[in-house]
Amino acid sequence: GHANVFIRDGDGYCGWPDEAPFDAICVTAAPPEMPRELLDQLKIGGQMIVPVGVKEQQLLHLTKTDLDSHEMRRVISVRFVPMIHG
Repeated sequence: GHANVFIRDGDGYCGWPDEAPFDAICVTAAPPEMPRELLDQLKIGGQMIVPVGVKEQQLLHLTKTDLDSHEMRRVISVRFVPMIHG
């Protein structure tokens, strides 16, 4: 029942720069560190949910506040598959 939702299969580290900026990004695999490329693709005020870490992962909720900064809140400890390049 949702409109204007798009899914892409590809290198998660790169995001989808051709379609940016986004209102929201939901990452479904865990990078060891937050990929800056994804944060750069959010609109100001946009939000992202992303699991980050290797063995001990945290689900993070980020809100982009301006071009170079964001607010981050740790939500819960999680276990996701690792994000891989390629």
